[in-house]
Amino acid sequence: MEKKWVYFFDEVDQAEQYVGGDWQSVRALLGGKGANLAEMTRIGLPVPPGFTVTTEACNAYLEKGGVLSEDLWQQELEALKKIENKTGKKFGDPQNPLLVSCRSGAKFSMPGMMDTVLNIGLNDETVAGLAKLTGDERFVYDSFRRLVQMFGSVVMNMPDEAFEKVITAARQKAGAESDAQLSAADWKAVLVEFKAIFKRLAGRDFPQDPYEQLKLATEAVFKSWNGKRAIDYRNAAGIAHDLGTAVNIVTMVFGNLGDTSATGVAMTRNSTTGEKKIEGDYLTNAQGEDVVAGIRLTKDISQLKKEMPAIYAEFEKIAETLETHYRDMQDMEFTIENGKLWMLQTRDGKRTAQAAVRIAVDMAEEGLISREEAVMRVTPEQVDFFLHPRFEQQAAGKADGSRTDLLATGLNVSPGAAVGMVAFDADRAEAWAKKDNRPVIMVRPETKPDDVHGMLAAEGIVTNRGGRTSHAALVARQFGKPAVVGVSSLEIDMGRRRMKVGDFIVNEGDWISIDGTTGKIYLGKRTTMVPDLKDPWLIKLLSWADGFRQLGVRMNADYPRDARRGREYGAEGIGLCRTEHMFFETERLSHVQKMIMTEDPKIRGQALDELLPFQRADFIELFRVMDGLPVIIRLIDPPLHEFLPDPLKLMRELDTLKVQLLQATERQQTDEILQQIHLKQDLLTRAEELHENNPMLGLRGVRLGIHIPELTIMQVRAIFEAACITAKEGVDVHPEVMIPLTSHVNELKLERELLETEARKVMQAQKISLNYKFGTMIEIPRAALTADRIAEYAAFFSFGTNDLTQTTFGISRDDAEASFLVEYMKKKILQDNPFTTIDRNGVGELMKIAVTKGRTTNPDLECGICGEHGGDPQSIALCHELGLTYVSCSPFRVPIARLAAAQAALAASRKQPAHNEDSQ
Repeated sequence: MEKKWVYFFDEVDQAEQYVGGDWQSVRALLGGKGANLAEMTRIGLPVPPGFTVTTEACNAYLEKGGVLSEDLWQQELEALKKIENKTGKKFGDPQNPLLVSCRSGAKFSMPGMMDTVLNIGLNDETVAGLAKLTGDERFVYDSFRRLVQMFGSVVMNMPDEAFEKVITAARQKAGAESDAQLSAADWKAVLVEFKAIFKRLAGRDFPQDPYEQLKLATEAVFKSWNGKRAIDYRNAAGIAHDLGTAVNIVTMVFGNLGDTSATGVAMTRNSTTGEKKIEGDYLTNAQGEDVVAGIRLTKDISQLKKEMPAIYAEFEKIAETLETHYRDMQDMEFTIENGKLWMLQTRDGKRTAQAAVRIAVDMAEEGLISREEAVMRVTPEQVDFFLHPRFEQQAAGKADGSRTDLLATGLNVSPGAAVGMVAFDADRAEAWAKKDNRPVIMVRPETKPDDVHGMLAAEGIVTNRGGRTSHAALVARQFGKPAVVGVSSLEIDMGRRRMKVGDFIVNEGDWISIDGTTGKIYLGKRTTMVPDLKDPWLIKLLSWADGFRQLGVRMNADYPRDARRGREYGAEGIGLCRTEHMFFETERLSHVQKMIMTEDPKIRGQALDELLPFQRADFIELFRVMDGLPVIIRLIDPPLHEFLPDPLKLMRELDTLKVQLLQATERQQTDEILQQIHLKQDLLTRAEELHENNPMLGLRGVRLGIHIPELTIMQVRAIFEAACITAKEGVDVHPEVMIPLTSHVNELKLERELLETEARKVMQAQKISLNYKFGTMIEIPRAALTADRIAEYAAFFSFGTNDLTQTTFGISRDDAEASFLVEYMKKKILQDNPFTTIDRNGVGELMKIAVTKGRTTNPDLECGICGEHGGDPQSIALCHELGLTYVSCSPFRVPIARLAAAQAALAASRKQPAHNEDSQ
């Protein structure tokens, strides 16, 4: 039986039967656009007749090295005859010509990344017949020049600028402000020049055979799947490269037939804020690319209600139908031809993070989706966007004299604050960002699909043309880039590489700041601030997530300010407080170095006595902030040499001091220099004594506590004195002491006995009893493998997955990431960076062993994770799977962890991936 490569829009049932009835498989076969055109046809909406050439056909074409098989082409021709029968028109007929569009459409929406050709079927003969048939020469020659221009740029890879220069010159000659004001005679003259450009650049005449036009356009769409912009987009969006694109051949309907015709793009809800209100742009007497390209100033969709009230009412009803049918916000394309509304596309709309959250919550409260679906629809990355910096309120001039004047205002199409250097083209934006590590704001008259690599590299995007549904707006929203578009007051001079607003001139490389939330653009660098989580829809969504998740979410916090923020963000305790960070503060470091420098127990004791009040004060503040919640405090972990100056730096300082000594002229000056030399020399000697070839596997963690027991005894005393003091104040305190880097049960047994004795002494002296715990970190494979023994002396395990990854792989993170790790991922040796996402089969297996064996000895054993992986959604899903008690991450990742933990629980109950990538 001949393979079916082509499906008419009314054959969606056959497509479902072929793939087994699964709608996502239908989307994979017909592409999102083809599947949705077929579905709109099935539910009775006005869709022009057409058919889809499948993604399988695309992949077959690419696998054959760009050869269109004869059976595929024959099926396409047969489908074309079916369109002729439905429309009563004939392809290539001069008397009543059928015209079609050729549009791409992959499984996942990739706005503007692949190619489209309109008005296929026009040639010198059909254009004359169509002009006679419609009585509108202007419309016909406008349509023909569009075909030549699109065919040239899309199919023949000609620069679009060559054609645009001709149109600009024609407007200037005619004194026209827009393309719509050009006459039939103007378009005829433009067409002559277009044909000449085509012949000069292609080395052949524009093809007059409509069937050749269709075949070449089909191949061009297939080829565009592997175009640079499409590949860049898929890499950024995480879309597989082997899906292929479908080709949709659709009967042309025309929005450029006069004042009763129009074309536009609209969303069923506001894609920036999520408000339940139709949002979009349209143009009267225009074709679709005029709206999205930003070439003409569009009208807000609300004006259509006044201009064509009956059409708007019908459109509004269709929008509601589509949103109810697909149960999501829809992005729709439409054309009005002589007062008749046609739907050309619908798809789940791209939206900002704020809109995604609001739409999910509102739809759940409207009863359109469940709360579980609402939680699953919002990605962790979208929650992360709420925590991106925003601009502080400030005056135009800053204290340092730099200028932050308001430069211009445009459309606020993608929120967030961005600061960077102006780059006027995509290649330069990418080079500056990637090679030179410069923050960049890409500024363009309008963006095109070929600019996507620069857009992805830039911190933010600015255009002086385009609307809310323009290419720049769609891509910016998709990838969370702050963007301001349609800044009409902005004059961009690409030749001189500068832009101007009034008297202000900004050259390429100058700094600007953009606010995609307000649409404002400022000169210079504005100061950013960390936002608060005050969005009511996000607060509600996360509260729903908390009801679904089984994992607790704690935070890594060393200071009270971090702890306060983490609590505000929903943390349920501190999973890691690193005491060594407190030692690095200026007023304490001298005492730490004094303790390290001496071998005299008495002097060391004095130094520790001086450190004790600092540590105690730190813990008092933490316990007050964390009233009622557990606080896990890790005892000192790093090797002692980290608290001493770098030996190379000390040697250079000694050399400088010796030169100064030779130049000294006064006795007092000489004595001071000699004193500094002795001090530096002592530091250098001690640093060299403490030197280890591999300090991360040397004297640190529990080993250091056993070697210098006074140090960890002081820390435990500080913890329990602070806990007793705050408990007497009425604070509900829950101290948990964590011993790091245990590899053998006897280490933990010895250290715990020593430290718990000190804890009891403090509580007895303070005449108070506390609810406390001692536990350990699992960072060494041996500890995981012997977890049943270790659990005899631990109330909890906390996986230090950074060190566990290093010791499991036998690599140093810093060295690996600077040398071979990127190469390993490029060559697919490793799918993910194991320091970003837990290595499931290695590190994950060790964690599984530790949890299982630990709980056989101690059924009440709490197990958590406190490395950076604690904020990674994929790692959180694994932690849920392994039955951990909690994850702990930085305060700024807490909201993300709350959502990811809920999604992991819901996905496990449904046995599906933790995030449904089809939802956006």
